[in-house]
Amino acid sequence: MKVMIVEDEGFIALELERIAQDAGHQTVGPVSTIEQALAHAPRSDVALVDLNLADGLSGAQLARRLIDRYGVDVIFVTGSPESVGNGIEGALDVIPKPFTDDRIAGALSRAQALRRDFDGSNAIM
Repeated sequence: MKVMIVEDEGFIALELERIAQDAGHQTVGPVSTIEQALAHAPRSDVALVDLNLADGLSGAQLARRLIDRYGVDVIFVTGSPESVGNGIEGALDVIPKPFTDDRIAGALSRAQALRRDFDGSNAIM
């Protein structure tokens, strides 16, 4: 599975990249803006998306576009999980920072299983 890392904090982006690769996935990015993420969206299956990116509080807007236009599964990884509220339709998970390797790897594993078994109603949010 190809996992796009959408995170503007360099150290966090590298950690997410390492976790995804250790779990056996290919990574795309890291990227830190909506424009960069949309450029890589066609090559991505799943995106780990922060809410607050280099171009502002734009993660939720990006997620909507990734889900609707590109069929990319979105997992939010954010220091402000309350900002997601009841979730964004189609997003698979919201992981608060600080996160653990197991939490990220588990969410990616569930996303991979959903992609295999997709029937149009698998989103949990």
